[in-house]
Amino acid sequence: MEVVKVDADISQDTRYELEKPPKKEIWGYGLGSFGLNSSFTLTSSFLTYYYTDSAGITAGAVGTLMLVSRLFDGITDLGMGTVVDKTKTKLGKARPWILWMSLPLGLAILSLFTVPDVSNSAKLTYAYVTYFAFILLYTMVAIPYKTLLAMMTQDQHSRSLANINSAIWFMFGTLIVMTLTQPVAAKFGWTSLAIVYAIVTIVPLYVTFRTVKERVSSPLGEEKNIPLKQGLSALAKNPYWFLITVVCVLFYIILGLVQGGGLYYARWVLGNENLFPLVGLALTGPMVLGLFFMGPLVKRFGKRNVMIIGWFVALAGQLVKMIDPLDLTTFLIGSSLAGLGAMPSLGLMVAMINDTVEYGDYKTGVRTEGLLNSGASFGAKVGTGLGLAIIGWCLSLGGYVGQATAQNETAITMIKLINIHLPILFGLLLVFLLFFFKVEKMYPTIVAELQRRKSEE
Repeated sequence: MEVVKVDADISQDTRYELEKPPKKEIWGYGLGSFGLNSSFTLTSSFLTYYYTDSAGITAGAVGTLMLVSRLFDGITDLGMGTVVDKTKTKLGKARPWILWMSLPLGLAILSLFTVPDVSNSAKLTYAYVTYFAFILLYTMVAIPYKTLLAMMTQDQHSRSLANINSAIWFMFGTLIVMTLTQPVAAKFGWTSLAIVYAIVTIVPLYVTFRTVKERVSSPLGEEKNIPLKQGLSALAKNPYWFLITVVCVLFYIILGLVQGGGLYYARWVLGNENLFPLVGLALTGPMVLGLFFMGPLVKRFGKRNVMIIGWFVALAGQLVKMIDPLDLTTFLIGSSLAGLGAMPSLGLMVAMINDTVEYGDYKTGVRTEGLLNSGASFGAKVGTGLGLAIIGWCLSLGGYVGQATAQNETAITMIKLINIHLPILFGLLLVFLLFFFKVEKMYPTIVAELQRRKSEE
């Protein structure tokens, strides 16, 4: 067992030992992200397009579906966070849910891309039922998975490394989804593709279940059932959790716009939907490469500062796209810069949310990893849902017609707005909020105080 010693900036000069997970476990945790987020990227990047241009559901109806389902999902996030906090099994609090729910999640992925050839109202009903089922099951895996990061270790650097490894696998999965989905679906069909992704989701999550250990307990060293009212009360006293959750929502709105709108841009602005794998590669390739340099950068500059710098790079990339929106090379360069700049958010967001777990424990004496990690899932899913809803509504406002051979100029303008201008607006707001996130500076003192309290039980 490796340990790291933390100096406490408190009344007594005491040194505490925090157990660090081995590298094998850190990589095992990250692999689960490959399975979980491959399904997330598939739905956020291609489901809207599948609904409008393959299943024949109107863009406006799809936009409303995305928003309604994600608002419902926000409620399930809080509920699942509470369920995880109350779970007591020999397998732990978070791990058993990853085991139990992975197979149903895979089946839900398959159901999304098998819309039957029935009436328009029946298609929409089927889409609502299957999409609601998917997001519910996704919640029942995603919340425990994110909570597991807080329960692996309290060591801040180890937690960052685990999150970065998770992001590496996330981006590897995203790279595969973004570059291979469109050509494979065109050749073999969406249903066959969904079967593959169901398997890709289930297997890595099982590996995470088998390799990761839960080693962080409640502040008094015992598992306690925290009433929902008490947990929510503690949550209300954690301003940094609210702040980073809003940042998470904004980030995933941008990601939803860029990924979900990319295939429309390739087809109607660049003139060829077969160019989308190039766009996907330009967006995700630099993210994958950049993640391998995240560890040293974070150790030197800190998570928040690296994320802020990244967003300035991402915004510069969006401005490059504006130089000539019709030119493929210009768009690819801009996408590469945008992807590179967004990379720190993927690599660090969950770790920053889990830092607020310690802050909340420090301020209130109530430790609710599951409830606070519902913020990460809430931000990811509601943010993505809002991004996809904005796509549907903008397309509808522009008069977009799915399965058509041509689109009017207003629809083309809306596609440009979705892919270029709206991400700039949301990105500026995100950067502004990040300047107020100050948990990182306080973290060593916070952990030292928590360890002191535990030693005095």
